[in-house]
Amino acid sequence: MRALLSLIRGSLAFLGYTLNTLFWFVPILLLGLVKLLPIPALRKLMSHLVDGCASNWISVNGFIQNVLHPVRIEVLGDAELTRDEWYMVIANHQSWVDILVLQRIFNRKIPFLKFFLKQQLLYVPVLGLAWWALDFPFMRRYSTAELKKNPKLKGKDIEITRRACAKFKDKPVSVMNFVEGTRFQAAKHKKQNSPFQHLLRPKAGGMAFALSAMGEQIHKLVDVAIYYPGKVPSFWDFISGQVDEIRVHVTVADIASEMRGDYINDREFKQDFQEQLNQIWARKDGILKQLSGEKEIKTEVSEQHA
Repeated sequence: MRALLSLIRGSLAFLGYTLNTLFWFVPILLLGLVKLLPIPALRKLMSHLVDGCASNWISVNGFIQNVLHPVRIEVLGDAELTRDEWYMVIANHQSWVDILVLQRIFNRKIPFLKFFLKQQLLYVPVLGLAWWALDFPFMRRYSTAELKKNPKLKGKDIEITRRACAKFKDKPVSVMNFVEGTRFQAAKHKKQNSPFQHLLRPKAGGMAFALSAMGEQIHKLVDVAIYYPGKVPSFWDFISGQVDEIRVHVTVADIASEMRGDYINDREFKQDFQEQLNQIWARKDGILKQLSGEKEIKTEVSEQHA
């Protein structure tokens, strides 16, 4: 009986998410096409309208969650957030559910989240065009082998990032980066010989490139630790009502001037940046230990029921 109920919940939720996505896709794409016109004031207006549609998209998703598969998201930390600030948001990554959690807790509290995406994701049906219209940065990273074969490609990835982020200088934005580069799995953790108990090793390149591309425009770092009691849920686990509680810790801090520099050509800066990110990750690992109940944690932010 419980399995049948989960199947019904999940199927209805998936249908709801799909219809909601298709509904908002139309105005988002149309407004995105209008942004192609070479009129700066019109582009700026369309960007605000597109982000507004996207926020409504996420709000309706939240309504579907509350009705069909309610989950208690407990948010802890010392975060003071505003929609008038530029943010760099980083988080640990375990499941596609992470994205739904981040969208839910930050929707209408900070500027709409813009995720760094692989260029191939532009071709995902419907969503790829929606992400394009929303100005999500599409990344093209070159492997070591590609760079050895064609040295002229060196620095091209940061230039692509810089052009993508140039769109974010006229209005507040939240740039989201999963700096581990992939979802946490025990096998990956072991293969990396990660020094962290709950995390993979952080990759500094993407974050460093984004900070360099944005210049002084972005100066607040939102550090998010996501913990799932019991087990890490799949997308189906989440939408079928098999997740009762999620714990999230949010910290906001100024981005130090030492975190801005030439990551490609300045070897000393590259090493210093990686070390600073390792320190952030060590603190996050400690927070995840606390969220898991290994240590007592003080609640400083009230529970959120988005």
